[in-house]
Amino acid sequence: MARTRSPVFRCTECGWSSAKWVGRCGECQAWGTVAEQGGAAPASGLRARTSGVAPTRSARPVSQVAEVEVTRSPTGLGEFDRVIGGGLVPGQVVLVAGEPGVGKSTLLLEVAHRVAEGAGRPRGASTVLYVSGEESVEQIGVRARRIGAVSPHLLLADENDLATLLGHVEEHDPALLVVDSVQTIASADVDGRAGGMTQVVEVTQVLSRVAKSRRTPLLVVGQSTKESSIAGPRALEHLVDTVLTFEGDRHTSLRLLRAAKNRYGPADEIVCFEQSDDGLREVLDPSDLFREHRDRPVPGSCVTVTMEGRRALLAEVQALVTTATTPTPRRGVSGLDSSRVAMLVAVTERSLRGRLGDRDVFVATVGGARLSDPACDLAVCLALASSASPRAIGTDVLALGEVALSGDVRPVPFLAQRVAEAARLGYRRLLVPRGTTELVARAARRGPGTDSSGRGDGSPALTEVAHLDDVMALLPRISVPVPG
Repeated sequence: MARTRSPVFRCTECGWSSAKWVGRCGECQAWGTVAEQGGAAPASGLRARTSGVAPTRSARPVSQVAEVEVTRSPTGLGEFDRVIGGGLVPGQVVLVAGEPGVGKSTLLLEVAHRVAEGAGRPRGASTVLYVSGEESVEQIGVRARRIGAVSPHLLLADENDLATLLGHVEEHDPALLVVDSVQTIASADVDGRAGGMTQVVEVTQVLSRVAKSRRTPLLVVGQSTKESSIAGPRALEHLVDTVLTFEGDRHTSLRLLRAAKNRYGPADEIVCFEQSDDGLREVLDPSDLFREHRDRPVPGSCVTVTMEGRRALLAEVQALVTTATTPTPRRGVSGLDSSRVAMLVAVTERSLRGRLGDRDVFVATVGGARLSDPACDLAVCLALASSASPRAIGTDVLALGEVALSGDVRPVPFLAQRVAEAARLGYRRLLVPRGTTELVARAARRGPGTDSSGRGDGSPALTEVAHLDDVMALLPRISVPVPG
């Protein structure tokens, strides 16, 4: 007797499935979204198919596969082109994800305007179609005029229906298609509301097929939240070629654009923008945002180099050690991990022979930078020692190294790249972990500027340190006393 097939109940919002009907989805917790779906799965115990069908094309050795050259078209926005690998590839699907209000629409409107005007493109001006499901054409027009993104080749449409959106594409045959956002577009071919998992996946799949068949680059906005909603960009990463995350803090104007996935370029690139009333401005040298520019040294400050993706950025750590005003000394941290700073305070106190335990300690970064790189440990310890001494570390001194609980200064990755960035910005005395000078010299021999000793014309002097005690012994040589 043939066995019956078990029904499948699936959530129309997130795709979660269950063997029985429930009133509330077990994944997204939505009520009334679980319904029986067609094409039920076979009951447990049935044998899966093991026979195959003849393939239309045989598998080939990789050595016989012809190499295809990737053709890129620059958008004209240099930092955006940098993060995607040099320009857009025909048929490339790019997902730009970020929290609401961070500036995704402004960024893509700027990109659309540059492409429409032909900036950096050999073919000149091109038709660009910008479709928004969140704002009206009039609202987009107000923003476009505010940031100067006005062009006769930039076409605007407000649409929530997928079929009508595709009609616009067929009518205008754009060189670039921008959809803002995928959560606001719905297809009549599938159930569920716009923004639900089923709709988001279906809309993205259809748009991707259209983009690749027409060889039209597609930029798609994906809204995300701090809670990483199930209908957010995470569910779409495998459907697109490139995933960019646009990050920012509401208290600062700095915006970071990261490549989390890129089939046509590096997946760890990062670029910076600064948001203003006139739109987004490219920040070509973001290191200037995270450090103070001063003519004389001040106590409690030390500069280091952190890695953001493949990019080396200078950052300044500041510390204040002062007399405690309460029975329990206070600890305040901004821009760094508080648990790690607490560990570094304890390690530094041991090397200082006890000058921090009964005092208030505050540690912060400059410019709102958020540092999680262990290579910044040594700079934190030096800033603490400088404030407690009190001695002011020289303006040409920079510290690199991870500090262990034992006080050992451990090597850090990408040291040669960090040293090169420090040298470029004029830092001449660098503290580095023991055994790394030769590593930097070998890397420098592959490029100009440093000889086999780790120095060269204009190159910094590298001082190796093995333990935090060595650093404290060097403090009088790399700092000056503070009067009073």
